[in-house]
Amino acid sequence: MSMLGRFAAGTQTRGMSATIVLGTTLALSIHALGVSESGVQELQPKSGEPVLNLTLSQLERFEHGKLLYGTPITIEEGQGPILNKSNCRSCHTNPDGGSGSIAVVHFGMEEKGEFIPLPGGSLFQLVAIGENCREVIPPEANFTTTHVTPGMMGYGLVEAIPDADIVAIADPTDANGDGVSGRVHWVQPAEDPTGPLRVGRFGWKSIVATILTFSGDASMNELGLTNALFPEENAPNGDIELRDMCDDVADPEDHADEDGFTFIERVTDFQRYMAAPPQTPRSGMTGEALFASIGCAQCHVQTTFITSNDPSLEDALRNKPVKPYSDFLLHDMGTLGDGLPQGDAYGNEFRTTPLMGIRDRELLLHNGSVAGGTFESRIINAIAAHGPLGEAATSASAFAALSANEKDSIVSFLDSLGRREFDFNGDREIDVLDFTIFASCYSIDVVHMPDDVCAIDDVDQDGDVDDVDLSLFLQAYEAENGDCDCNGMSDLEEILAGASDKDNNGVPDECVPCDGDFNCDNVVDGGDLGTLLTNWGQCSDCPADLNSDNLVDGADLGLFLIRWGQCP
Repeated sequence: MSMLGRFAAGTQTRGMSATIVLGTTLALSIHALGVSESGVQELQPKSGEPVLNLTLSQLERFEHGKLLYGTPITIEEGQGPILNKSNCRSCHTNPDGGSGSIAVVHFGMEEKGEFIPLPGGSLFQLVAIGENCREVIPPEANFTTTHVTPGMMGYGLVEAIPDADIVAIADPTDANGDGVSGRVHWVQPAEDPTGPLRVGRFGWKSIVATILTFSGDASMNELGLTNALFPEENAPNGDIELRDMCDDVADPEDHADEDGFTFIERVTDFQRYMAAPPQTPRSGMTGEALFASIGCAQCHVQTTFITSNDPSLEDALRNKPVKPYSDFLLHDMGTLGDGLPQGDAYGNEFRTTPLMGIRDRELLLHNGSVAGGTFESRIINAIAAHGPLGEAATSASAFAALSANEKDSIVSFLDSLGRREFDFNGDREIDVLDFTIFASCYSIDVVHMPDDVCAIDDVDQDGDVDDVDLSLFLQAYEAENGDCDCNGMSDLEEILAGASDKDNNGVPDECVPCDGDFNCDNVVDGGDLGTLLTNWGQCSDCPADLNSDNLVDGADLGLFLIRWGQCP
């Protein structure tokens, strides 16, 4: 039984979940402390969850920022006059803070291979708060390109990678002659306009170095919310008079809340404290070695970066490993370039896209041109698009020359980037189906290599699926796991020990549920009524909530009285 299950064993009942929510404060404390229930290995946070070891205060800031991330900005609060979306979640949907399927359009003029911006800048704002404020792509614009939404998961860790570590892997002149010449994009953080330049690492062309700059820029350009870093509204096609006529909210529009935090600071908290996507298995797959052998890792580096040890960083972000599979450098992408210069990045250049979490991306490449089909087909098509010109062309050709089995190995490796431990069908939930496969893998007598199916269950990668992995599975399990016969062993553990479960529902076949028997004495009586009344009111995952509506009230009392008496 898991630690939480043992902690609550005195009150556990038939049908009660083994992963017990013991109130928000205690649940947050366990996450904040990064407690591993096995005492050996911690589960990786699933995509969209906070990093481990945040303090309670930091977790609260993460949750507050997440709430605002999906809250639309109103016109009265400063939305517009031109914008693309009213909230951050509209673009970063997979999950909150992740990638998305929304594309933004950039436009301008191209003359003799040179990009010429038009009044108002290159970004086309699709929406306006009034019809007369609407921006248009003017007839003289003979150039357009689209960028889909990149993800921000794990980027607090990425932000904390020392500049020197990225500079160290740059090779702007291709000194080693391998055909790859990645260069740093030096940029100015908006929050420190007179300070030193920083290594850019965010955006399709590494035009941003910090998440706060990103939040301020996106709030102004995508939401139309002016802020301390970007206090001046965009004018539709550069028409200042039209802008002033449409917008009557004083700038900057982003004001501090009662706790002293502005909107851009709140959403920055959410993004900074978000964990990197999981990778399962964490290492050792044949496909990763093949990936490196054909040159993909020259840009999508296999480096495990260690974040800065700067004392000003939060403990949860300081001196931590992160493996993004990117060098964050600008590379010549040849025909895959979009022709749009940004900052010091040329039109043919892109930053190496981080591959962490790629299994959950529905659109690939900067313009989302690889979409639909299976994950395998998307990966194969995206790799092919890296040729025939540019620094990645040789790797694309090398991949095309691989055998079918070798290609499958690389696809399987990439499919591990974003997969949760125990998640066999990749639905991000750990449920009865995953337990059925876990049970078939559970054995100390069988050795599992990283390429084996059962490696998804071998969390500590010691070659077998044993009690250490079982403890972690019970921690990760999100379906109901009770103790139907009240013997102190959870239902899943009993099935692993040999109890029959022919219908694969995660409950031993011989068990007969007796909801309402909270003290496990096979009688629903006054003692159980006392438990129900003690839990009266708001309740999350407590046994007295018989109708599972997170509230113990008259409806539960009615169900309880119906079950009064001897259990079957």
